[in-house]
Amino acid sequence: MLRLVSGFRGPNGFGSATTAEQVTQGIDGTNFTAIITGGASGIGLETSRVLALRGVHVIIAARNMKAANEAKEKILTQNKTARLDVLELDLCSIKSITSFAHNFISLNLPLNILINNAGIMCCPFQLSQDGIEVQFATNHIGHFLLTNLLLDKMKNTAKASGIQGRIVNLSSIAHRYSYKRGIRFQNINDKNGYDSKRAYGQSKLANILHANELARRLQEEEEEEGVNIMVNSVHPGLIMTPLFRYSRVLTKILKVFSFFLWKNVPQGAATTCYAALHPRLNGVSGKYFADCNEMKPSWNARNETLARQLWDFSNDLINSVSTPLVLERVLISHRKCMVSTMRKVEA
Repeated sequence: MLRLVSGFRGPNGFGSATTAEQVTQGIDGTNFTAIITGGASGIGLETSRVLALRGVHVIIAARNMKAANEAKEKILTQNKTARLDVLELDLCSIKSITSFAHNFISLNLPLNILINNAGIMCCPFQLSQDGIEVQFATNHIGHFLLTNLLLDKMKNTAKASGIQGRIVNLSSIAHRYSYKRGIRFQNINDKNGYDSKRAYGQSKLANILHANELARRLQEEEEEEGVNIMVNSVHPGLIMTPLFRYSRVLTKILKVFSFFLWKNVPQGAATTCYAALHPRLNGVSGKYFADCNEMKPSWNARNETLARQLWDFSNDLINSVSTPLVLERVLISHRKCMVSTMRKVEA
């Protein structure tokens, strides 16, 4: 807490007052391609801007295409050499997620970095078009499916380029304030007992558990097949962004009494950019970061059994509401792109 209030720098020289530009100073990202979900606003926009500033080819994945194109033009106004593309993605829709993966894979681009940044917070109870509680659907299930659909692309990019891949899940300190048992597996879509704030905490807990379990699985693959992808989760800090649109009154009250805890957007994007680009994290996986330093998350977030249970539950939930034909379309597209890449290498 003292470090958060004072801005005191942690063991790695960065702290709560560090900005995204400062944490990436001197890093050359010209060989990287990154997807940033929700990269058109808030800390997602700042992450897009700073990664582009460091030479990364940034794919802004967003539901609102008008806002995404405006974000792209805003970045290009400041940085005319920025490499930016925009693709539509609605994390509330399995159909949209599979279409996004298909469209990206069809571009035949490499993929070094995946930043699962987009999210919604503390909204009234509602179900997604797939019938899943909307915070769990958007914040966890959408990113879980997206990551799985893009994972082979990341593995092949890492293998072909020799550059370590990185996946960053944006969580929150709110992961400590989930439901009593962490995840309401038996009642995930029930309105009875729904608490908007605990539902948000549940989804943020799921982000860490997802990152930890994926890191564990990839580590096993690395030992067997040489897979070189690191997965970590981050708490960006308290930042006033559009994420708070469902709790503006409460947020204003809290901000009066906790003004010293809040960050600006450049500071809020720092930990994400650190986890995505900084060479100090080469080989670091399955960790949780806040203020650009490794922190210990809650007991539930470190529960390996809960992480495995969530993994299986997420797969079952997606399979129960998705059309196999849609997912197969993405896999076929990926295989075609891989054949094309192999032929180019052989030539």
